[in-house]
Amino acid sequence: MGVNRALDRSKRFMSLRFFSQTFFLKFFSRENFARRPFCIYSIMSHLICNIPNNKVWVRREYLRDLEDGHGEFVEGHWVTAKSIPGRAFYFETFLPEYGALFDKLPISAFVAEPRTPDPDLPLPDLQFWNCMDYGVTCVQKQFIGSMDYEVRTKNFGLMRGSYIATLDNYHVHADEIDYSTAEQPDEHKSFNLLELENGQYALYPNNRMRVYDNSLTPKNPKTPDFKVSTEYYQVENGNEYRLGDTEEYYYEEKSDSDVVPSHGILGQGC
Repeated sequence: MGVNRALDRSKRFMSLRFFSQTFFLKFFSRENFARRPFCIYSIMSHLICNIPNNKVWVRREYLRDLEDGHGEFVEGHWVTAKSIPGRAFYFETFLPEYGALFDKLPISAFVAEPRTPDPDLPLPDLQFWNCMDYGVTCVQKQFIGSMDYEVRTKNFGLMRGSYIATLDNYHVHADEIDYSTAEQPDEHKSFNLLELENGQYALYPNNRMRVYDNSLTPKNPKTPDFKVSTEYYQVENGNEYRLGDTEEYYYEEKSDSDVVPSHGILGQGC
């Protein structure tokens, strides 16, 4: 009996292994890959995203698990950013001197020049909020990209900077419980990636920075007195505009003047 059960388990394992290998090879075959680019993109658009290739200097202690290497720097180039809820953004970086990739580096691991910045801001002053969801995207806001930036740090006052890109979170799967705050209007935050004047990099939300344009911003701009948005704006729920009875090109319903009255009591205005 024991031998038979062992053989049955072995057969089931081999069948499962054969099915897995067959499915993998068929799904990722050259023909099917061309038909299913959206599947691959869907997998890769969560957790990790491409970011601009920015030359940076990595503080060597972050490559040594903070044990040694303090005051030393290694040339690097940004590759991707990784978003894990409840943690700081992790940056994957190419290190050409070693021909190596190193990821899970926080924004505090980088400087623009191979020297210790002054002041030297800690991680909580460089990234204001943790990542909010696994869904992440990176955009470059072209219109304001070359403008002058000023951030309000937690503990080091105002600092100027220049814009690189923006990381933003969203909820990935509509059929999964959204435990995050990425899509709540009063909690959602953008992460604007900036190079600060002291040579460090930062990820700051819109409400902790000012953006000045030489042509458009007045000499003495107003101080924002805005309130946090708490509304969910949408246009379909809560109104009686229904078009299920028309097939007109412009979805137009007949007005009361277009309706031919009947010859009954209602048509006589009673």
